[in-house]
Amino acid sequence: MCFSVLWLVQLLVWLVVIGALVAILRLLLPWALSFFGEVSGIIVGIVKIILAAIIIIAVIWFCYDLITCVGGFPRMR
Repeated sequence: MCFSVLWLVQLLVWLVVIGALVAILRLLLPWALSFFGEVSGIIVGIVKIILAAIIIIAVIWFCYDLITCVGGFPRMR
Protein backbone atom coordinates (compact mmCIF):
# COMPACT_ATOMS: atom_id res chain seq x y z
CA MET A 1 0.00 0.00 0.00
CA CYS A 2 3.01 2.28 0.30
CA PHE A 3 3.55 3.14 -3.34
CA SER A 4 0.07 2.77 -4.79
CA VAL A 5 -1.47 5.34 -7.11
CA LEU A 6 -3.83 6.41 -4.36
CA TRP A 7 -0.85 7.09 -2.09
CA LEU A 8 0.80 9.21 -4.80
CA VAL A 9 -2.39 11.19 -5.43
CA GLN A 10 -2.80 11.84 -1.71
CA LEU A 11 0.82 12.98 -1.45
CA LEU A 12 0.45 15.38 -4.39
CA VAL A 13 -2.77 16.84 -3.01
CA TRP A 14 -1.14 17.46 0.37
CA LEU A 15 1.86 19.10 -1.29
CA VAL A 16 -0.41 21.45 -3.23
CA VAL A 17 -2.47 22.32 -0.14
CA ILE A 18 0.61 22.99 2.00
CA GLY A 19 2.23 25.03 -0.77
CA ALA A 20 -0.90 27.13 -1.20
CA LEU A 21 -1.23 27.78 2.53
CA VAL A 22 2.41 28.83 2.83
CA ALA A 23 2.07 31.15 -0.19
CA ILE A 24 -1.09 32.76 1.21
CA LEU A 25 0.52 33.29 4.60
CA ARG A 26 3.63 34.80 3.03
CA LEU A 27 1.45 37.23 1.07
CA LEU A 28 -0.91 38.24 3.86
CA LEU A 29 1.44 38.46 6.84
CA PRO A 30 3.45 41.52 5.77
CA TRP A 31 0.26 43.35 4.85
CA ALA A 32 -1.55 42.43 8.07
CA LEU A 33 1.42 43.27 10.26
CA SER A 34 2.19 46.55 8.49
CA PHE A 35 -0.33 48.21 10.81
CA PHE A 36 2.06 47.63 13.73
CA GLY A 37 4.98 49.58 12.24
CA GLU A 38 8.64 48.69 12.90
CA VAL A 39 7.90 45.59 14.96
CA SER A 40 6.23 43.87 12.00
CA GLY A 41 9.59 43.09 10.35
CA ILE A 42 10.67 41.02 13.32
CA ILE A 43 7.32 39.23 13.50
CA VAL A 44 7.39 38.41 9.77
CA GLY A 45 10.88 36.96 10.20
CA ILE A 46 9.76 34.81 13.10
CA VAL A 47 6.74 33.54 11.17
CA LYS A 48 8.93 32.70 8.15
CA ILE A 49 11.21 30.66 10.42
CA ILE A 50 8.21 28.82 11.87
CA LEU A 51 6.86 28.08 8.38
CA ALA A 52 10.27 26.76 7.31
CA ALA A 53 10.41 24.55 10.41
CA ILE A 54 6.96 23.12 9.68
CA ILE A 55 7.97 22.32 6.10
CA ILE A 56 11.21 20.69 7.23
CA ILE A 57 9.34 18.56 9.79
CA ALA A 58 6.89 17.47 7.07
CA VAL A 59 9.80 16.48 4.78
CA ILE A 60 11.44 14.50 7.60
CA TRP A 61 8.15 12.71 8.32
CA PHE A 62 7.74 11.92 4.62
CA CYS A 63 11.29 10.51 4.44
CA TYR A 64 10.58 8.40 7.53
CA ASP A 65 7.45 7.01 5.87
CA LEU A 66 9.41 6.17 2.71
CA ILE A 67 12.20 4.46 4.63
CA THR A 68 9.79 2.35 6.68
CA CYS A 69 7.86 1.47 3.54
CA VAL A 70 10.87 0.48 1.44
CA GLY A 71 12.78 -1.23 4.24
CA GLY A 72 9.83 -3.09 5.67
CA PHE A 73 10.51 -1.72 9.15
CA PRO A 74 7.61 -1.49 11.60
CA ARG A 75 6.09 1.96 11.93
CA MET A 76 6.22 3.68 15.30
CA ARG A 77 2.76 5.29 15.24
